[in-house]
Amino acid sequence: MSVWIVMQQMGMIVILVAIGVYLYKKDVVDNNVSKHLSVIVMDICNPALILASILTGDIDVSHQVLLEAVVLGAVYYASLMGLGFLLPMILGVNKDKRRFYNLMVVYTNVGFIGIPVAKAILPDRAIIYVIVCNVMYSLLFYTHGITVLSNGREKMNVKKAMSPGTIMALLSLIVCWFNINPPLIVTNTVSYIGNATVFLSMTLLGVSIARSGVKKGFKDLRIWGYIALRMVLLPVAMFFILRAIGCDEVTVLGFCLMATMPVGNLPLIQSEKIGEDTEILSGAITVTTIVSMVTITVLMILFTQTLGV
Repeated sequence: MSVWIVMQQMGMIVILVAIGVYLYKKDVVDNNVSKHLSVIVMDICNPALILASILTGDIDVSHQVLLEAVVLGAVYYASLMGLGFLLPMILGVNKDKRRFYNLMVVYTNVGFIGIPVAKAILPDRAIIYVIVCNVMYSLLFYTHGITVLSNGREKMNVKKAMSPGTIMALLSLIVCWFNINPPLIVTNTVSYIGNATVFLSMTLLGVSIARSGVKKGFKDLRIWGYIALRMVLLPVAMFFILRAIGCDEVTVLGFCLMATMPVGNLPLIQSEKIGEDTEILSGAITVTTIVSMVTITVLMILFTQTLGV
């Protein structure tokens, strides 16, 4: 994968985001339309893209590779939970606000942004690592995530973890494990639905950026500290650790890309639901999403050049 390919694909994503900004400014996509399209993307298109990547991609992985991906994913998220406890203290965040930064560390946008970006710039087999991260994310948020956010007041709800995305991700792992080949009509239908994901998700991202006030977030030095430590230093550290333990190039690129993702939306949605102050999360989501367009491009170019792929 050359530098030019990475730059082309990330440039395409930036253009799609810009289209979303334009559509919002022209009142073509308002808040109500955006809300309904988000449901379509999250519950239909994104899950379909996960399965379509398995059914139509050149993915030939052994059971050992699949198990290794699950183990690495579990270790990765366990490490994130530890870092989520430490990083707010490193950044000097007030005790009553640390839980928000804790969630920001663990729950990044591995689905809404991670899946289409991975599909655009990584080899087909890398989708396995993206799927594993999405499964871990969903299972952990409704257990660990809501407990951290509510300081233990909110009860865990494993049932809510079984979202369409999680179910489809688990189904994709089963399809991959048993090498299931469904009828062509199923494969084509899933593929056509999944193909809408990249355009819709990136356009909605542009809409989200356009309607957010970004000035205050950009002035928050703690958010920049978060970006430096979580979105730059962590992926770089992972790159060297994964190489040191003998992981192949696709594994390294898959997990490192997931580590570069900006702050996810689910903590914000849950905070609004229980009446928490969402100022920190909304500012962080907007700033990290905008900055990620640069950090993802630069880091993935460096990683691919170092690996020689």
